[in-house]
Amino acid sequence: MGHRKKHAPRHGSLAFLPRKRAASEKGRVRHWLDNSEEINFLGFAGFKAGMTHVVYVEDQPNSPYYGKELMKPVTVIEVPPLILIGIRVYNEDEYGKYVVGEIFTNEFNNFIIRKVSPPNFENYDINRAKNIILKELDETSEIRGIFQTQPYKTSLPRKKPDIIEIKVNSLNKIKEEFNFTFENLGKEIRARDVLSEGELIDAIAVTKGKGFQGPVKRYGIKILTRKNSKIRRAVACIGPWHPARVLYTVPRAGQMGYHQRTEYHKRIMLIGENEEEINPKGGYIRYGKIQGDYLLVLGSIPGPKKRLIRIRKTIRPLKSFLVKTPEITFISRESHQRK
Repeated sequence: MGHRKKHAPRHGSLAFLPRKRAASEKGRVRHWLDNSEEINFLGFAGFKAGMTHVVYVEDQPNSPYYGKELMKPVTVIEVPPLILIGIRVYNEDEYGKYVVGEIFTNEFNNFIIRKVSPPNFENYDINRAKNIILKELDETSEIRGIFQTQPYKTSLPRKKPDIIEIKVNSLNKIKEEFNFTFENLGKEIRARDVLSEGELIDAIAVTKGKGFQGPVKRYGIKILTRKNSKIRRAVACIGPWHPARVLYTVPRAGQMGYHQRTEYHKRIMLIGENEEEINPKGGYIRYGKIQGDYLLVLGSIPGPKKRLIRIRKTIRPLKSFLVKTPEITFISRESHQRK
């Protein structure tokens, strides 16, 4: 019987190329979906604190565990209120989106000065800027709020805020959407104002950075036998004679982690406002104590603790999913207790 060639699936998905460090640690939202019947913001942001587990009653009729109690892991995200510091309006033509104009609040807090130099407001008239933008609105307009986070309201060791954009839900009522955003300019927006318990969200974040790693860890290739004299933790044949170069599909050593990733269909189990109900003794390891609003999200989320997590209303709604408030019977406060 002749030698049979061994076959194996390729190692490492090509869906995530290039595998290099993310351009920004705060993550970038490339798409938004208008999926609501009310005018509101389509996302939020918070800081990853850690994980614990909950016991809840399965409420999805399609599940084989319908009506039974399940114990599942949840991620704790601290979500201090965001401050709406500005409005940015985009119009679209055959070349793509372009900025029509921006409006900023007159009152910046002391922490935002660490991030940007505030505009000179001596001759700045908000109402005049509003009227100029109102004249530019058309059916292609897209309105986004410019928000600042408030890490100084958490246990994080930094004070400098992040500045992010969040789109306003578009119901083809452009002027009403603009007026809604303008009314909230300069105000704090809380997680409960935007999100609801039981709904599905997408979590966008930059994963844990693991530095320069070899192809065994990075791609999961096989370690060769001891009889291989030159290499063991690498690919033996890195390609054909022609083309006379190493193809990008060959598993090679390089950067691993610190990539932007989006995880879809994460369910919000709880929007909490009393931090004493969730804090373990001594706080979360490598994070500290939660000091305000928080989310419990079913399952894991990309990134290490303290990292900014962008939350977006899911752009892939599930028709079979019923949005209802989960019935949680137990929340563990011992999962991340210091021993």
